[in-house]
Amino acid sequence: MYDYHPENEDKDLRTVGLELMFMTPEKGSKEEGVTAVELAKMVELPLEVVKKKLQILKDAGIVQVKGINPKYWKFDNYSFQRMDENDEIYKLICCFDDVDFDKYFQY
Repeated sequence: MYDYHPENEDKDLRTVGLELMFMTPEKGSKEEGVTAVELAKMVELPLEVVKKKLQILKDAGIVQVKGINPKYWKFDNYSFQRMDENDEIYKLICCFDDVDFDKYFQY
């Protein structure tokens, strides 16, 4: 179980979660999702860190995985919207205080 505390929040987990949440076809993702390798390059984190964070998000039920080799990861908006607002991962991803939305959207 993931335990959220604002003073020691997992910025890498939030980065991976937000990148998946705002993933668009223009960013190079396929209909199936994005591979961990592609995602690691996008968020500029080591592959092993990204894989661990993807597993946490999958265990929370807000990320789906398809395929075996390669695995494609995709954010599950429906499951995320149905999460308990007191869930630690929900709180972490919904904390938009210092999020730069310009990197997710082009106006």
